[in-house]
Amino acid sequence: MRSLFWRLFVINGLVFVAGTLILAFAPVTISSFINPAEIPVLAVGLVVILTTNALLVRAGLRRLDAEYLASGALAVAAQEGERQRISRELHDEIGQSLTVALLSLRRVADRAPESLREETELAQQAVRKSLDDVRSVARRLRPGVLADLGLRSALKELVEEFSRSSGVDVIRSMPKDLPPLDREVELVVYRVAQEALVNVARHAHATSVRIAVSVDDRRLTLLVSDNGHGGSYPEGVGIRGMRERAALVSAEFSVGPNPGGGTDVRLEIPDAVRGS
Repeated sequence: MRSLFWRLFVINGLVFVAGTLILAFAPVTISSFINPAEIPVLAVGLVVILTTNALLVRAGLRRLDAEYLASGALAVAAQEGERQRISRELHDEIGQSLTVALLSLRRVADRAPESLREETELAQQAVRKSLDDVRSVARRLRPGVLADLGLRSALKELVEEFSRSSGVDVIRSMPKDLPPLDREVELVVYRVAQEALVNVARHAHATSVRIAVSVDDRRLTLLVSDNGHGGSYPEGVGIRGMRERAALVSAEFSVGPNPGGGTDVRLEIPDAVRGS
């Protein structure tokens, strides 16, 4: 904010200094009591000052927007890198350790006396559940199916896991064959859908949610629509993150109530299809 203040201050200062110099050295004079003939001179001067100020401010804000998008891209890239690192550690280290522990418990159960059989079974179930949880978190952090099988399969797996864990019915609607999409576009669509479903589970109190993907020419639209209490989700980190991701692919993003009483999350990417 301080940087933006000083940029606008300098821009406006330059405009008014220039206007002052023009009035000081221009071959026109203004009477102490304004002559009607001098009003056009004042009007033209005001228009020139305002126009110049608007052009300079726009140029400054355009540069600021570019810097914001660049920093957002770096932040998202760093976030994805950290997600992948944590996912690998969960899968390769913690997952492997839990697998070894589960195998050891099975061997112990085979040799344990009947009086300890029930306890060893409970221990195996607890470790098995922890292993499943670790694998589930690792998949959410780094959706390998997105890179291996594409956006459609990744979204299918995402909504199935969401429905199992939340108990909310999910209706999917998407083309059988999606056109080729840029890697960055696929990742943005996946992450926005993922965060939208998280918000449904946390805030919507919904019993049903619809996730739809459609492609019209080069434009891709993602819609996540629930039948919850309606309105918009809290403007927290999740919504801000979705907006930042949308900006990376020059997408239009909106969150608001739908006619059915729930909430719509809409992402529209005007130039999503690759090589067309």
